[in-house]
Amino acid sequence: MPAETAARRLLGCELIREIDGREIRVRIVETEAYDQADEASHTFHGRSKRNDAMFKSAGHLYVYFTYGMHHCCNVVCGKEGLGSGVLIRAVEPIDGIDVIEERRGMTGVNVTNGPGKICAALDIDRRLSGHDLAEPPVRLIKKSALPDSEVTVGTRIGISKAVHKLRRFYLTGNPYISKK
Repeated sequence: MPAETAARRLLGCELIREIDGREIRVRIVETEAYDQADEASHTFHGRSKRNDAMFKSAGHLYVYFTYGMHHCCNVVCGKEGLGSGVLIRAVEPIDGIDVIEERRGMTGVNVTNGPGKICAALDIDRRLSGHDLAEPPVRLIKKSALPDSEVTVGTRIGISKAVHKLRRFYLTGNPYISKK
């Protein structure tokens, strides 16, 4: 599935993370699309040790470390060998908010309104890169596609190449999105 289609389709889907015997459930509310034809993508220059997981088949997790302090996660969306994925930019807690708030040391929308915040809240790091999202401890639960009237499309955040491409998708008006 093309990255833009997957990014749009992942909105409203859920991630379930098991931490210390607790199940944390969040709803995906903001995404960005990347693929190897996109100069802003980690896969633009081909496969490497760092981005290898993004070349797996759809449904795997690609986790990377950025700015020397944050992990970010992508849902791989292409066929095996095609570097394509969707950055999960923001999620809305559904169950286990107490665990999320304790892990983050704060309350409110700032607990999960950015890609690094999500990984901190859900204890996702490079150890989970390449993980099959059909299996615990992190699972992706598909939900029905949302109507176009609930989705805003715009430019991606925090990149320096391909900045004008409309590859960011978010739930219109959701308080958890990373940037209004």
